[in-house]
Amino acid sequence: MAKQPSIVIPEGCERVLLHACCAPCSSAIVEWLLAHGVEPVIYYYNPNIYPFEEYEKRRNESKRHAESLGIRWIDDRFRTGASRPCGYQEAHEAWLEAVKGLENEPERGKRCAACFYHRLEATARKAQELGIPFFATTLASSRWKNLEQINEAGEKATPPAPLSEGEKGEKEVRFWAQNWRKDGLQERRNELLKEYGFYNQTYCGCEYSRSANGSQKN
Repeated sequence: MAKQPSIVIPEGCERVLLHACCAPCSSAIVEWLLAHGVEPVIYYYNPNIYPFEEYEKRRNESKRHAESLGIRWIDDRFRTGASRPCGYQEAHEAWLEAVKGLENEPERGKRCAACFYHRLEATARKAQELGIPFFATTLASSRWKNLEQINEAGEKATPPAPLSEGEKGEKEVRFWAQNWRKDGLQERRNELLKEYGFYNQTYCGCEYSRSANGSQKN
């Protein structure tokens, strides 16, 4: 009997808004999606990344990766709840407010859960705005992250389904909970990292993870 794949495409999913934390983590996922007939739209919203120079490095690599494949790439520097574009500093300050009081939490603790929710809530709103019925995240590809925390954040971030189709212009959006380390994707990630010559960060992103795990890689 043939082995069943670990990655399962949700019924009706032909397009997904993929929250990308960085190019290395998204590379194998994007390749898999394209090979299986799912169109990814890459959504880059990571106001947790510190300092600005690090943010720019990761942002530019993500954009380079998307452009090399002709994939739509969205850089959303919108503060949660804001209706106008804002710069890095404003977005980062909004993220700091989202994790306020959790600065001393250990990695994989409550601060990480709040960070995941902050970014995935923005992703869910963007998916609904664009009319893309599914959203997912490359955060679930890292062995350093708590997959249960990510899935809980994604489900919590999912907006309630409208009472009727098209109510207030909104459509139903669903979170694609998936362990993206399976089916050889972790190994393929490492191959693509070398093929593209991606910048490979050495810490998760925020100033707290930088201090606690300066040698940790995603």
